Amino acid sequence: MLSRRHFVRSWLAAVATAPALTERGLAQVQAAVRAVGARSPADLADDEDFWLEIQQAFTLDRTLINLNNGGVSPSPRVVQDAMRRYLELSNTAPVYSMWRLLEPEVESVRRTLATTFGCDPEEMAITRNASEALEIVQLGIPLERGDEVLTTNQDYPRMLTTWRQRARREGIVLTEISFPVPPPSPADLVARLERAITPRTRVIHVCHITNLTGQIFPIRDICHMARARGIEVVVDGAHAFAHFPFTRDDLDCDYYGTSLHKWLLAPHGTGFLYVRKEKIARIWPLMAAPPQMDDNIRKFEEIGTHPAANHNAIAEALAFHHGIGAERKAARLRFLFHRWAKPLEQVPGVRILTPYDPAQSCGLALVSLPQLETDEDTGKFVAHLWNQHRIIVTGINHPEFRGLRVTPNVYTTGGEIDRFTEVLSDLARRGLPS
Repeated sequence: MLSRRHFVRSWLAAVATAPALTERGLAQVQAAVRAVGARSPADLADDEDFWLEIQQAFTLDRTLINLNNGGVSPSPRVVQDAMRRYLELSNTAPVYSMWRLLEPEVESVRRTLATTFGCDPEEMAITRNASEALEIVQLGIPLERGDEVLTTNQDYPRMLTTWRQRARREGIVLTEISFPVPPPSPADLVARLERAITPRTRVIHVCHITNLTGQIFPIRDICHMARARGIEVVVDGAHAFAHFPFTRDDLDCDYYGTSLHKWLLAPHGTGFLYVRKEKIARIWPLMAAPPQMDDNIRKFEEIGTHPAANHNAIAEALAFHHGIGAERKAARLRFLFHRWAKPLEQVPGVRILTPYDPAQSCGLALVSLPQLETDEDTGKFVAHLWNQHRIIVTGINHPEFRGLRVTPNVYTTGGEIDRFTEVLSDLARRGLPS
């Protein structure tokens, strides 16, 4: 039988002539970081020469300005190359190369992800996205008819749909509260949730950072308030992980789901679910697992055949993220937000619906224009920015507000931000051309 050593050696020989883009990409980032020495993240945030080195790690279309990185972000070349290598190896003989060689390496990814998040690897499940991670808990947590779930009307639509399905199917009660944008303070968010609790409240479902305005919630305070009342808290971290620095202990949560193809820049279709160890056994998996796995975090990964390349290449995304540095990355994203938002806020009628307070925001923000009176108006502005200026933003239509969501990333240049600001300032003053 073909040995593992011989198999891997043969494969490596076959790809030995491929460009060494992986090493070059990471080396470029590491060299840029070494060159800035002990300069603070805040000092580097507006250093376009430093960020130019980071930007070169991506394969981008610079004929357009992509300010919609909230849904899914491009991966740097180092991640693309890794995924391509793993996929090629998988296809040499999948039953051996994918199942026996590559699939076990997910444990290395699990360990590195867990270290970054600050939890035990035995509390970390690798999923395909935040929706899958969160629905595992939403559909797997035991609830009885009449039990109440408390959330906000700004939580992600798919997650609200999941709770509503349980309400239709099982008779639980879903309560959605409102909050102003921006809120008066983080404490106000906690107080609003606390006032909505009833004797039947069993779960609070809340975003770490909302996908609509980029409002960061005080998760630790919410978790402590709820735990004192025997209430579970499910945290939707889809837009938070690798966006700004934090660890599990900063949150003190029991359940956390996130996507990795947003701010970590990992392969598309990757995420993770954190479940505190003593909670694992009581959560039913989304797809059936044998009873021997009841208290094993891997029961949440029982999804059948799936590509190993996607989750293994998360390792390169983590290396890229740590190479830049979480604090440097967050400082740059906040700088880009302030760079476009503060000039726009000077235009009559324009409102920034995201607070500037770094404890409440980072790189995802929402701007409201006086011309956005209907959902159709929002769509027209989004279409005009794309058709006439090749600028991509996201239109947000909520029953209580409308706006354009702007989400740059580390590859976004200061010049691109200034171009967007110039165009939108003109549109806000003059309106769309007839």
